[in-house]
Amino acid sequence: MALAGVSFRVKAGEILAVIGPNGAGKTSLLNCINGFYRPQKGAIFFEGQPITDLPPHRIARLGIARTFQNIELFTGMTTLDNLLAARHIHFRSGFLAGALYFGRAHAEEILHRQVAEETIDFLEIEAERKKVVGALPYGLRKRVELGRALALEPKLLLLDEPMAGMNVEEKEDMARFILDIYEEKEIPILLIEHDMGVVMDIADRVIVLDFGQVIAQGTPEEIKHDPRVIKAYLGQAEMREN
Repeated sequence: MALAGVSFRVKAGEILAVIGPNGAGKTSLLNCINGFYRPQKGAIFFEGQPITDLPPHRIARLGIARTFQNIELFTGMTTLDNLLAARHIHFRSGFLAGALYFGRAHAEEILHRQVAEETIDFLEIEAERKKVVGALPYGLRKRVELGRALALEPKLLLLDEPMAGMNVEEKEDMARFILDIYEEKEIPILLIEHDMGVVMDIADRVIVLDFGQVIAQGTPEEIKHDPRVIKAYLGQAEMREN
């Protein structure tokens, strides 16, 4: 059983972090929210609407975007093209208009390209805009994937270990961009992250999973001193260091 009795709410205007040991069910939780998994029991709501049985593309159209623990970019395409691919849910012109590229289709192309370019500027990847993403360094590919999620103009952003495998400098940059998204774009964020320093610095609330169950919820300070969390995840050594 991957998840059992998990219940929580993502509030508007917050960064909610989900932590826990490997195999605790963190990625499975995101997979349920964005429709990749379908839970056998329970219900998931977004803005008051049930989304439990909706396919992923319908959930994305409602405004839920995500990144992945293992980068899932179109590696043979450029950075710009990856971001433009994320705009497909916003296209309204039909196949014929798109093929002939006139009128509404042309205007839409200009609009979507502008959003993609603004996202590239926001994440400071202008130098990579025309580069094939498969040739980019790992840290930049992570940033491009974040950009693709942002290009959907989401109402909720799901980030699955966005800093995994990064060096210290890359983590600092990613943390800064996440805070910028939260503060400037006012997008609530559900974040899975193993780096406890990052979690304690940027999260408003923290949920702790262990063996598929929620064992604690609270502010970073409350979580840091919760005996159940210390035993299951943080450990005595880390508690003494903090």
